[in-house]
Amino acid sequence: MTDKPTAETIVADLEEIFERRGKEVYLGEEVTMAQHMLQAATLAERNGESETVIAAALLHDVGHFAGNNGSFTMEDTEDRYHHTTGAALLEGLFPAAVVDCIRHHVAAKRYLCATNPDYYERLSEASKHSLALQGGPMTDEEVEAFGRMPHLKAILQLRYLDDAGKRVGATTQSFQHFLPLLRRLVAETRSAAA
Repeated sequence: MTDKPTAETIVADLEEIFERRGKEVYLGEEVTMAQHMLQAATLAERNGESETVIAAALLHDVGHFAGNNGSFTMEDTEDRYHHTTGAALLEGLFPAAVVDCIRHHVAAKRYLCATNPDYYERLSEASKHSLALQGGPMTDEEVEAFGRMPHLKAILQLRYLDDAGKRVGATTQSFQHFLPLLRRLVAETRSAAA
């Protein structure tokens, strides 16, 4: 995807991305990109999370498919900033809370590593590798600032879903199952901006 989508095209664009790129291996894990994001969204839905968290879980890694940075590999020596690429793609088309969750899900990993001693040990090897490229655990000053983040609870919930969505053979909803939710959120965002 090279052009910025519009409210009229974004949902179809996202569906096309999932179809075309979803079968790619997910960043050193044993599931595909689509399996990972669908697992996160399905878990969010099953857990009764808000529509914000469900949509963010489904779309949180879309930045790996957009922009010019490509997808993360275990050989990377620099971060590819998929979180900011994904947020920029969806900015103004989805509610700010959804976009904030996507923009800050990498920072949430850094935050949790700094504030929860057990969290780092539960990360996959790929997540530990990407954490090192993303700045490692936050400093005390970063933790204090991040703790005041709007939508903090939703951002942290997305992070936990991101970590959980890596199970081989897990049963998920299809991308099409979530289309009504995506269309509704885009329509609400468009109406609010009018």
